Amino acid sequence: MPDPDNVFSGSIPENYDRYMVPLIFEPYAADLAHRASALSPKRVLETAAGTGVVPRFLLPQLPADTVYIATDLSRPMLDFAASVLPDPRVRWQSADALDLPFDDGGFDVVLCQFGAMFFPDRVRAYRETLRVLAPGGVFLFSVWDDLDTNEFAAEVTDELAEMFPDDPPRFMARVPHGYHDIAQIERELRDAGFTRIGFDTVTAQSVAPSPLIAATAYCQGTPVRAEIEERDAGALQEATERAAARIASRYGEGEVRGRIQAHIITAST
Repeated sequence: MPDPDNVFSGSIPENYDRYMVPLIFEPYAADLAHRASALSPKRVLETAAGTGVVPRFLLPQLPADTVYIATDLSRPMLDFAASVLPDPRVRWQSADALDLPFDDGGFDVVLCQFGAMFFPDRVRAYRETLRVLAPGGVFLFSVWDDLDTNEFAAEVTDELAEMFPDDPPRFMARVPHGYHDIAQIERELRDAGFTRIGFDTVTAQSVAPSPLIAATAYCQGTPVRAEIEERDAGALQEATERAAARIASRYGEGEVRGRIQAHIITAST
């Protein structure tokens, strides 16, 4: 059975791209694309590519002969990504970041936006990344900082805890915001063989047209949906509306803005 924390199927890919991508992922995709383009790579691999937000920002900055392979475990996410970005330079390929089906030294840059938190064995994934990097290649990836520095995610998590006090949904704290300790990340990268490691903590704004859009993003565009429906199969809309009301009470009824924060890591040898 698939890990419920890693299930992005059904309507989740579409909702994820419609709501989550503009809400929290686009600012960091633009940042990662800027860092990657400065390296002038000819061969790029992306792991845990999701619905393909990074290449939307990066490909316009790269030469026409660039090879870009975007991988993910979730075929539904990749299929949606391919429908949104039908660029002939991109090959969308199902692949496990812990067991990459590529030759040694095949890429100048490996990218991973907010995927490392999902890896069941991060040291193994980092070793695989290092294996497929060419000499002098660079691994660029991002992870979310802790839940308290990401305001809408924290509000939704707190509201769901009030709604389900006996068994609060904890996906956001457990996975997306559960891998933020810089010392741990550096230790695991070094265990995998990386020797030059840099961190930037980047704060940005999460902007939604309304509290309901922000709440819908988290409650219906992530595995939080499965957590809600496991507890009460008919409670998804109520949970979404409660989360929206909580966000509105703190950030207003119209366009809402909240803080988001993440670590951007650069690793090489």
